[in-house]
Amino acid sequence: MSLADKLLGRPLASSEEGEQKIGVLAGVPILGLDGLSSAAYGPEALLTILIPLGLLGLNYIAPLTFIILGLLGILYLSYRQTIAAYPTGGGSYTVAKENLGVRFGLLAAAALMLDYTLNVAVGISAGVGALVSAVPRLHAHILPLCLGFLALITLVNLRGVREAGLAFALPTYLFVGSLGAVIVLGLLRGGLTGHPHPVVAPSPIPRAAEGVTLWLLIRAFASGCTAMTGVEAVSNGVTAFAEPRVRNAQRTLTAIVGILALLLAGIALLCHGYHIDVLPENDPHYQSVLSQLAGAVVGRGAFYYVTIAAVIAVVVLSANTSYAGFPRLCRLVALDDYLPHAFTLLGRRLVYTAGIVFLTGLAGLLLIAFRGITDKLIPLFAVGAFLAFTLSQAGMVQHWRRN
Repeated sequence: MSLADKLLGRPLASSEEGEQKIGVLAGVPILGLDGLSSAAYGPEALLTILIPLGLLGLNYIAPLTFIILGLLGILYLSYRQTIAAYPTGGGSYTVAKENLGVRFGLLAAAALMLDYTLNVAVGISAGVGALVSAVPRLHAHILPLCLGFLALITLVNLRGVREAGLAFALPTYLFVGSLGAVIVLGLLRGGLTGHPHPVVAPSPIPRAAEGVTLWLLIRAFASGCTAMTGVEAVSNGVTAFAEPRVRNAQRTLTAIVGILALLLAGIALLCHGYHIDVLPENDPHYQSVLSQLAGAVVGRGAFYYVTIAAVIAVVVLSANTSYAGFPRLCRLVALDDYLPHAFTLLGRRLVYTAGIVFLTGLAGLLLIAFRGITDKLIPLFAVGAFLAFTLSQAGMVQHWRRN
């Protein structure tokens, strides 16, 4: 057996492509990790902007989060319709191209590609941030850890879609179960009443450095909206599903959005109830929001480390959503002659190898440029994610007006 066979698995015949299609249970970890893992860094991004308000900033996390959930509901309804109207996939690119014109379609494609690349970089850096929260002595090795995880995820995806789903299913459902248990326990122990008794006291909240302004709240809302990234992934990857393709894709989208909404609401309520704030990631005493939350609710025992391990795994592996969507998007753009046709070719494991390798290179450059620090990468999300959202919704309005 050659080295390539050992690393990537045996070459698959084209006739085996049907065996690589996925259902709902596999679809959640393959196409939903981006959305679900944003529960780990979305609330933290929101709180980071509110740091200058001190303790007062915690009063705004729940209202801002519920506004974000309202917007998430609108996106869910729209992308559910997109899946039905465009079952060949492509998401924002296909919708914008067919309803707004080729230039808007290419703009949407560029925005999605940027979003997918940032998702890989942010997911891995946030996962490493959770790791150094639990093991502080690793803080000096953030960038090498990021690049190591990037190489591992690339290798898994080069082995094929089905293998990626099996590899990522266990950490995904462990993350949902363990974090969900922490949230429920926290609410039962006083998280809703505002009078909880934390097992491990969270980091002290700094004094207020400035007052509340509309601009500050808008910035916090925009940063918190990074929790919605990944919602579009299912509509981009409809062709990955087994028949009935549309129904399986819609059910997967429903499961992802429902779980994400419950996690975001629970985290917001507990951050307010337990007085959990955020520290800058380059602080040697950095503790992520979820690390403080788990410690406050269940202490630093075995269940804490199980939860944090699941968070680390899911946030790092959330990059897999991009590896499922980016190569398929590149293929559609290449079929329209706007990218090299190498992006349309299936590799030895019936995946679009050129797209996977190209995505790895771009994400690696971002991680190196920003030293693997999540706070520096997250603001770039606004460029890709929200532009793609906007063009997709505008295209769907035109679609329904014509039909």
